[in-house]
Amino acid sequence: MTDFPGRWAEGVSLVLAPVLMLAGVLLRVEYDGFFPAQLAAFADAPTLMSASYGCFALGSVLLWPGVLGLVRRSPASRLVLCGGVMVLCGLFARAFHAGVSHLALQLVDVQGLASAQRAVADAYGAFHVFQPFNMAVLFGWAVLAAGLWRAGTLGLVPSVALGLMTALPIGVLKGTGPMSVLAVAGLCVALVPYGVRVLRAGPAPRWWAVPLALALGAGAVVLGSMG
Repeated sequence: MTDFPGRWAEGVSLVLAPVLMLAGVLLRVEYDGFFPAQLAAFADAPTLMSASYGCFALGSVLLWPGVLGLVRRSPASRLVLCGGVMVLCGLFARAFHAGVSHLALQLVDVQGLASAQRAVADAYGAFHVFQPFNMAVLFGWAVLAAGLWRAGTLGLVPSVALGLMTALPIGVLKGTGPMSVLAVAGLCVALVPYGVRVLRAGPAPRWWAVPLALALGAGAVVLGSMG
């Protein structure tokens, strides 16, 4: 099976995931980027901050089919393969960071703001098995962008825009700064138009496919909340 994960999964990922990540970054743009202020922001606006971190985490996870699609649709290239592997490892690391951030935010409700800030400060920087992936998080997008440009998959401007993701901060409870907005905006510039082209490069889905996907998604949400 050589077309995994398939045109629709790839196209939807390339269009939706960057937009979700940008929404997550912009929702917390008014707050300071360091973790004490992020926890304080959650205490002040829990719905907004939950939406912000949720959108960013969901977008990061949903990127994997798009990344696989970019690699699969490119001419054979060691640089593209290396960049793709690095980016996927980086996405795994960001998913871990998102889980830790979620738990840290919940400490504000459970223990209060001051106690949550002390707990996070005491544990910040503790070793975890995803730390070796930090290099992949930092440089994976730049390697992939260079490979996609050399392979002719992306033009120069989209490739440079994709490489800007190297500037996106990594770690737990990271707020929004100018580089965060620039990096994720570059991701949108690079991937969303390409994703639209992928979706248009074949027949439309059957009439029942979209309602079925929405129903399965709603069912997954319900079952997940019960677990």
